[in-house]
Amino acid sequence: MRSPPVTWQWRSGAVLCVGALVSACALKAPPTREELATTSMPNVRLPAQWTATGADPGTAIDGWLAAFADPQLDALVREALAYNYDLQAAAARVEQAVAYQGIAGSALYPQVNVLGRKGGQMGGDGSGLQGLGLLVNWELDVWGRVRAGAAAADAQYASAALDAEFARQSIASQVAKSWFLATEARLQKELADRTVADSQRLSSLASDRLRVGIGDEYDMALAQANLSTLKDAAQKMELARQQALRALEVLLGRYPAAQAGVPSDLPRGPGPIPAGLPAALLERRPDVVAAERRVAAAMYATEQAKAARLPSIRLTGGVNTVSSELFVLKERDNPVWSGGVTLLAPIFLGGQLQAQVELRTAEQKQALANYGQIGARAFSDVENALSAVFALDARDQILRQGVLENERAVELATSRYKVGSSDMRALLQQNLALYATQSTLLQVRSDRLAQRVNLYLALGGSFDAQPAVAAALAAAQPATQPAAR
Repeated sequence: MRSPPVTWQWRSGAVLCVGALVSACALKAPPTREELATTSMPNVRLPAQWTATGADPGTAIDGWLAAFADPQLDALVREALAYNYDLQAAAARVEQAVAYQGIAGSALYPQVNVLGRKGGQMGGDGSGLQGLGLLVNWELDVWGRVRAGAAAADAQYASAALDAEFARQSIASQVAKSWFLATEARLQKELADRTVADSQRLSSLASDRLRVGIGDEYDMALAQANLSTLKDAAQKMELARQQALRALEVLLGRYPAAQAGVPSDLPRGPGPIPAGLPAALLERRPDVVAAERRVAAAMYATEQAKAARLPSIRLTGGVNTVSSELFVLKERDNPVWSGGVTLLAPIFLGGQLQAQVELRTAEQKQALANYGQIGARAFSDVENALSAVFALDARDQILRQGVLENERAVELATSRYKVGSSDMRALLQQNLALYATQSTLLQVRSDRLAQRVNLYLALGGSFDAQPAVAAALAAAQPATQPAAR
């Protein structure tokens, strides 16, 4: 076997390869988080502290699920993470992004193929030629087009992983809020049933007074009408209970049979929640960081389109051997080595390449605007959740006192009615006031828990101990090794 000859093609190709690698353009770095915030939200002036009254400036925390100290809720969140359909779709989108990353990154490496041929006397072309060749093709990424495409795919992969993580956190929060709502619905139904029973006793009292001659038909009619109204309310509460359970079961991936068990009371929930500082929010929320990575992906795609207008340089090489069972191949090197360089420069494509640049530039502007929109919404989410938490805390105290006062008023009204110093209308009105206050208190207690979950989510807090952004980015490292395909 002869050693491969060193020809001018190899020498010139090697020189060109070294020169191209030395002069290869470095990729432009994406904008920093501070630059993004300034550019995308030019009219937003971040305050040093949250403007909602009473916000705790302590560092925002993770692991909020444990703060509710409810093992049943913990189990339901894990079940939803395993079976929720939205999360399965989000995971599939991450898998798609991984595949796109592999496709884009493969162009960074040489393409190696094997070509084999065998021609017999009775088949093929009848030449009897047979051979085997190894072909190598590699584009020198002088202008960064291939690297920009790979970087764009890496950024898209990171954004998909962050979106999936935010979906994961959102599902956990939805399960918690649905759990509280279903528990409230059970308590509202029980309250309605107790109120119906109280109304039935009042109706019996009116009937007894009428029978002994100290009541009248009007009181009896009022009592019966009030009883019917409360029975209707109890039916509505039963429907609300079933709907709340079905919503929870759908989140869990179960059949919506309204059979999920809920506790007999709402948990107390966590105390004050550290909210951190507004300036730290943009790096804690997975959806905001995902939008940031989409801006980077759009920028790299623009750089890729710009580089596509420049000439491409491709190295080719190969080695092959040929033999024949029918002919004698005279004076031929075997195996044969070959190498070369191809330069392809676009001259006229009808404006296609410039249109690609304009398209990618417009997409970059859109990604920047979307980042500003998501960032502004994140600040609004926190401020609204903080305001809601503080307002509901105050309402909870007011309503608890209101229930005590209404219960005392019902006792007094009942005594007055029994001795004949008041009529049925006053007693019924006081009972309805008590029922309304108790029902509103249950709603506020449930809303307090839900708004605390909303605040945790708005702050970018993770339901488990691992920070959400760090977990997603750790799973979305750029691929550096080529795969055999």
